[in-house]
Order: sequence, then structure tokens, then C-alpha cells
Amino acid sequence: MTEPIKDDVVDLLTRQHNEIRSLFIKVTQAGGKEKREFFADLVWLLAVHEATEGEVVHPMARKEIDDGDEVIEHRLEEEQDAKEALAELHDLGVDHPEFRTKLLALAEAIAAHATYEEDEEFRFLRERVPPGLLQEMAGAVEAAQARVPNRERVEADKSTDATPADAPLAIFEHVHDAVREWRLRDR
Repeated sequence: MTEPIKDDVVDLLTRQHNEIRSLFIKVTQAGGKEKREFFADLVWLLAVHEATEGEVVHPMARKEIDDGDEVIEHRLEEEQDAKEALAELHDLGVDHPEFRTKLLALAEAIAAHATYEEDEEFRFLRERVPPGLLQEMAGAVEAAQARVPNRERVEADKSTDATPADAPLAIFEHVHDAVREWRLRDR
């Protein structure tokens, strides 16, 4: 009996791109408490997704794809703009009159960013990086993301000093720390 093939990092991150698109739609269609919850989920997923890409995927892409430095520098600029926009949205709050307009602008920018990643980065990684290493990278992404408290974990365990899931910049820092610890432990 053969063991099922584990998703690789490209599968994982592409699936997250789709989840992010779905969450943008849910935030724009929801209201009240549900809107705040969907936005908290969106903030968490965007933050952990981009941070783990920056720590795990982009370094490999720099080495493995043609013009890797240039491609990744463009992605990092887009990601920095998204971090700033996400923090601004968080600070505004979902009930602010400008929230929807700024959210839609961010959704458009993130969709373009995801397309560039899939076309200019993920495709080449799939072609040039051994499948086992891509699966190992997925494990690193999953391990780092599992260490970052999400809204449900913070609400379930109020006794911890976990960072709330709606603080975007703190989530990015949590992920960076988790990946660094994974590298030290597993390398």
C-alpha cells in the first residue's frame, strides 16, 4: 500500500491564496460581529501566509529561479505595502466609513500579488526544486503557522499572554520567530 502524497509548499500556499480571496469576499458581505470575525481571520491568514513565504519560500526562490533577486524584491515590496494597508485597516476598524474602499483596494492588490507569485515564483519552484524538499518546506510553513495564536486559540485560553490574532504586525513577528526556531531545531 502506498502512502498518500503529502501536499508541497506550492499546493499549500496556493490553497491559502484561495482562502484569502474567499475571506475578502466574506468580509465585504458580512456585517457586525461576523464581519469583525471574518476580518480577524483574514488578518491572521494574510499575516502568517506572507511571513512564512518570506522566511521559507522566497529564500529558495532567490536561488532557484532566473532573476530570483529581482522577482523576490518585487514581491517583498508588494508584501510590505500589504502589511501597511492591513495595519491601517486594522487601526480603522470594520465600521469606519473608509474601511470597505480600502479593503477592496487591498483585495485587488493581494490578488495581483498572488498571481505574480504563482506565475513568477511557484511555477519555477515546482519545476526546479525536488518534490521532497518542497514537501519539507510545506512542513516548515505548517509548523510555523501552528505556533501563531489565532483568534480561536486566544479566546479559548484567556490565561495565556498570547498575542491577539488581530494585531497584524505582531503576527508577522510571531511567524518569523517560529520559523527561526524551526530552522535551529531541525537543521
